[in-house]
Amino acid sequence: MTVPQTISEKIISRHAGYKVAAGEIAIVAVDGAMATDATAPFAIKAFEQMGGTQLWSPQHVALVIDHASPAPNERIGNLHKLMRDFQHKMGGHFYDVGEGICHQLMVENEHVKPGDVFVGADSHTPTYGALNAFAVGVGSTDLAAVLLTGKIWLKVPETIKIELIGRLPRGITAKDLILFLVGQLSISGATYKAIEYSGAALHELTLASRMTIANMSAEMGAKTGLVDPTGLELPYSFTPTFPDVDAQYSDVFQFDVSQLQPQIAIPHSPDHIRPLAEVTGKRIDQAFIGSCTNSRLEDLHMAARILQGHHIDARVRLIIAPASKRVFNDALRDGTIQTLSEAGATVIPSGCGPCVGTHQGIPADGEVIISSTNRNFQGRMGNPRAQIYLGSPAVVAAAALHGEIINPAILLEETDVEWELL
Repeated sequence: MTVPQTISEKIISRHAGYKVAAGEIAIVAVDGAMATDATAPFAIKAFEQMGGTQLWSPQHVALVIDHASPAPNERIGNLHKLMRDFQHKMGGHFYDVGEGICHQLMVENEHVKPGDVFVGADSHTPTYGALNAFAVGVGSTDLAAVLLTGKIWLKVPETIKIELIGRLPRGITAKDLILFLVGQLSISGATYKAIEYSGAALHELTLASRMTIANMSAEMGAKTGLVDPTGLELPYSFTPTFPDVDAQYSDVFQFDVSQLQPQIAIPHSPDHIRPLAEVTGKRIDQAFIGSCTNSRLEDLHMAARILQGHHIDARVRLIIAPASKRVFNDALRDGTIQTLSEAGATVIPSGCGPCVGTHQGIPADGEVIISSTNRNFQGRMGNPRAQIYLGSPAVVAAAALHGEIINPAILLEETDVEWELL
């Protein structure tokens, strides 16, 4: 008798070479591995301590300088040099200063594809679940072992199914949706479990929007998050993996999203979610559009629609870090960068800096930040005495323009701008 499987069970089974079920331990071959400047130096040292003299498969390994890029001090500069020297000796793909954020680059340059098992030494590696891949974040030592062997052991996760009914209202973004879901499940609601996002509400989403949803699976403690591949458009052909009809789930949640309103996370946790209307009028000091969650071309377009022909509030700083150099160049060609710059935005090199608080936007004591990132824990952006709110790029841009948190739809109600964000 055939036992029905979830998406995670199917992908892991193919890579293990036999059928697995939730709770079992499996040793699987991986299709790719990645580390950043926040984790690669530790992985490199562990690799050498393990006696590593060559990578298991250089073409399936990528190192990315993105967390402190360009280097803000001598110590970080030396860590970057360590990575460059290692890549020169061992081979593999290398993305240096300004090339982009790791998760954007892995998708953009097709290092990860549907059905893959991919490991990254970064907690937001589940982003690739937007591609229908089983992608997990690991520690530097585990990553070192993968670099050496091309394999990893996994405890096959149980799966939570989230079914989304209805179509997202006009003007409601994928960020609003995932903030709502994080608020419903909490930061520990999916610990070490996989999440399957399903339902008609997802079928028309772009790849960028799907990445936003899969990305913040990490904020629910999930091992990985997989978005229903129905409607997924990629520049190459692929065979999607769907769950069996009778697959077993640890929990099933169903939400009607047809009346969803803009959402916001208030300090100091990404699961402190409120309807945006409850915090309207909150003064802000700095706005940031960036991170692996919301810094792709469609996100910059959202901001440009709101800021076109206007200038941000004189008391506000708006910082923008595009997801990659390719995204920046695309936004440069279509006029988006000019629109944002003329509105008062400061565009910084592609990278994670302000999100993790390494440099390029650390707030002062008592300042209020509105950010399109994924985390607002106390001290997250580099100052534990600042307050961080999380919202969509549209919410961030509207707040920067108005000087306070406001529903972006209000700003466009009497204009001829097409207010469709998805």
